[in-house]
Amino acid sequence: MTAPTATPPAEVRFPALGTTAVLLVTEPAALPAAETVLRAELAAVDAACSRFRPDSELTRVNLSAGTPVMVGMRFAEALQAALRAAELTDGAVDPTVGRAVIALGYDRTFACVRPEDARPLPVFRPAPGWQRIDWDPRTATLCLPPDTSLDLGATAKALAADRAARRAAAMAGCGVLVGLGGDLAVAGPAPDGGWRIALADDHARPAPHGGPAVTVTSGALATSGIRVRTWRRAGRTVHHIVDPATGEPAAPVWRTVTVAAGTCVDANTASTAAVVRGHAAVDWLRGTGLPARMVALDGRVVRLGGWPSEATPAGGPR
Repeated sequence: MTAPTATPPAEVRFPALGTTAVLLVTEPAALPAAETVLRAELAAVDAACSRFRPDSELTRVNLSAGTPVMVGMRFAEALQAALRAAELTDGAVDPTVGRAVIALGYDRTFACVRPEDARPLPVFRPAPGWQRIDWDPRTATLCLPPDTSLDLGATAKALAADRAARRAAAMAGCGVLVGLGGDLAVAGPAPDGGWRIALADDHARPAPHGGPAVTVTSGALATSGIRVRTWRRAGRTVHHIVDPATGEPAAPVWRTVTVAAGTCVDANTASTAAVVRGHAAVDWLRGTGLPARMVALDGRVVRLGGWPSEATPAGGPR
């Protein structure tokens, strides 16, 4: 008698939020229900937080800078996640970088950003600062400083991954993995051996078989990097991760930073902050205690917090 073989996870992937959404479930029959949940979550976060939709709530909020406005529940949740990220990182991840990102040329979906932009570089200015945001969670009333634009991209996509994974697992009654570009969250019982995740600079071009990988059984992973969303502006290569202290693209110290945490929001917060902090990121990340893998421009790999070696992938965040 032969032992029964485990059914491989079922998968669907499709474009969403300017990246690729990936959904895996441990029970193939549950895929349609889980996909319905994921698509609903993506539609909700896009309507609330997109910088590129004239009808999004974020667009309305940014156009109302200087005037108090009431916001909906989904936007409020995304805003609170962004403000928490700013507080935890001492402002290294700051949602008030919106104008700086737009000034660099990232004023449309990335697929439409000109790869070569001959315009002069903008005059770089520090972000207004998250502390200047007037937010009352009891009344869901928000007032931005004048001439301030929010960019919730650093945390809103990660929040969508967390929400979708939890809701899909509850709906489908099985293990679920949700990947949104560099943001990945799992929920429910993992497959035998866990979810094996290949690591690469670009999620759309994973490393070949035998490349670096890690096995995740619960929680989340997030990867932030400066190699994928880049373009040329006035002869200089720029990227989308802005240092709020200067308004410039973060100094190119780390090619990618991958962090494991209990939630994708926390993992993304730490990985983005590490890119912004540059050379100071190692000590800062070590202080968080989170498992992390940092790849320098020359390919040197730094592992922190018990991150496993490439040769022997171990259990993910618990």
